[in-house]
Amino acid sequence: MRKLLFALLISATTALSAQSVPMDGFAHVAIRVKDVPAARAFYEKIGYIQAFTLENKGVLDRSFMKINDDQFIELYPVTEKQPEVGFLHLCFYGSDLDSLHKQYVKDELKPNELRKAGAGNLLFTMEGPEKQNIEYTQYMPGSLHSNDHGKHLGTPVSGKLVSVSLAMKDVPAARAFYTEKLRFPVTKTQSFAIPGTSGETVMIEDDQIGARMHVAFQVKSLKQAAASLKKRGVAFKSAKGSLSTTDPDGNIVEFRERAM
Repeated sequence: MRKLLFALLISATTALSAQSVPMDGFAHVAIRVKDVPAARAFYEKIGYIQAFTLENKGVLDRSFMKINDDQFIELYPVTEKQPEVGFLHLCFYGSDLDSLHKQYVKDELKPNELRKAGAGNLLFTMEGPEKQNIEYTQYMPGSLHSNDHGKHLGTPVSGKLVSVSLAMKDVPAARAFYTEKLRFPVTKTQSFAIPGTSGETVMIEDDQIGARMHVAFQVKSLKQAAASLKKRGVAFKSAKGSLSTTDPDGNIVEFRERAM
């Protein structure tokens, strides 16, 4: 009996150590766009309002389009040094960033130093598959995000970002990184669940979408979402279980009834 209990204890400890520190979900997706006002107008059309901006030496550095109190789309303008448009990075948020950072250091993932970012939140970054940047943040009291709670909520077609697709040239290697290194559980649809209870997922796609962003939002009814998009004058395509549209830079915005 003692041997059995000891074996069960070891098994439970091993299972726990294989889990990642829980996160609360997606904080933001960042993209670089040709024309920030045009991109902003598009996202405002589907209900996401600019909450605030950050500047660098008097020049716009990024615009924060608010999905809900915890989720944003960040719009970065093109510059002479950075003229390429498209996906920049994905950011997750959680309430115990220090523990997550320590776990990644222990796992030899080489995360950058935990620091306070320009908006006033805790942040660390890390290089993901194919040198895609991954960000992790913890919302702090007094930050731009925290101070905007309950404001700039708009009337969106959907108020919840549930999935982000990442384009990879080596799909098997990227999938292995998310399961073995980041410890994201694999779902029934072969996406990767953010550790925790958010139900939000990361999809790994082949490189067919190129540098474009591909995000999915959850809606209660596709019929109602379609009617809302038509009323707003937003062109869209219908597919089985989803609707999709594109922003001025060709980034894919999808609406689904169920998360994947």
